[in-house]
Amino acid sequence: MMVNEPVDVSVLIPTLDEAEHIERTIDLLAGQHFEGGLEFIFIDGGSVDRTREILRAAARRDPRVRVHENPNRRTPDALNIGLEHARGEYVARVDAHSLPPLDYLARGVDRLRRGDVAWVSGPQLASGSGKWSSRTALALSTRLGIGGAAFRAAGEERRVDTGFLGVWRRRTLLDHRGWDVGWPINQDSELAARFRAAGQEIVCVPEMAVMYVPRDSLRALARQYWRYGQYRAKTCRAHPQSMRRSHVLPPALVVAAAVALAPAHPARPARAGLVVYVVALLATALSCLGRARPRAALSVPLILVTMHFAWGAGFILGSARFGPPVAALASLARLRRP
Repeated sequence: MMVNEPVDVSVLIPTLDEAEHIERTIDLLAGQHFEGGLEFIFIDGGSVDRTREILRAAARRDPRVRVHENPNRRTPDALNIGLEHARGEYVARVDAHSLPPLDYLARGVDRLRRGDVAWVSGPQLASGSGKWSSRTALALSTRLGIGGAAFRAAGEERRVDTGFLGVWRRRTLLDHRGWDVGWPINQDSELAARFRAAGQEIVCVPEMAVMYVPRDSLRALARQYWRYGQYRAKTCRAHPQSMRRSHVLPPALVVAAAVALAPAHPARPARAGLVVYVVALLATALSCLGRARPRAALSVPLILVTMHFAWGAGFILGSARFGPPVAALASLARLRRP
């Protein structure tokens, strides 16, 4: 594709040290079944592995591939750089370690053209490549792993309060001024809150399910969810209506664990709650035995505890760092109308 040829969809792909997965993602993008012009805009945050070399080779093979630098290294900055250079009527976001189906762009654009929604996305389905990423994918397929995130489960098309990646009209994103750089984490949920405040619908289409590779160590997983929790607290404070009841459970679990250590009488309800949680963890592990090896199934409680406690502790820290989401909690408690 020449520079002056028309572009229908601009695909934005932030990258930072993604050499392990980026080639497969490039192949899936290049093979998209789409009738129209495409451009693939990679925005690299200063990778020190082979990512840049791989991207340069892809650009030599395919003139639709363009590479830009992201000096601030953060995801929302990368997406805004990509949006600034995008030429398509539609914009899609794909992560460098995600695996979209070959009709991802076609289905997203077709759904947007119906005119009743502003953001089209697909379910977020985990698929591991290493020992711990595979076990994490197993944990994320359970009810305790999905939590209240509707976009993590496949099924019928549904309205959701936020989307995983997605396809938009470029004009819509420009009207919202793109992604907020104050959210290096949880930027999609913050953007989704602005969409919903403007009365714009977000839909999850099951045929657009995207596979992604989870972190391949407990330490990396804990760090990821620790950061998620912090910025979810910030999102809930800035956009009270974005808070779900499920967001309260992980920080409540952390508080319950702390209270349970006290010798006083109030510790009894906390201990009872933790017993219920442990039983739920064991039941979840047993439910996984039929579809995974015993060691993998028995590791699921450890993974879930890592995610829940890291997210919950992060939410508590985020509430202290950015301010408590009082209005969001009040809405959940029905102390005032949403």
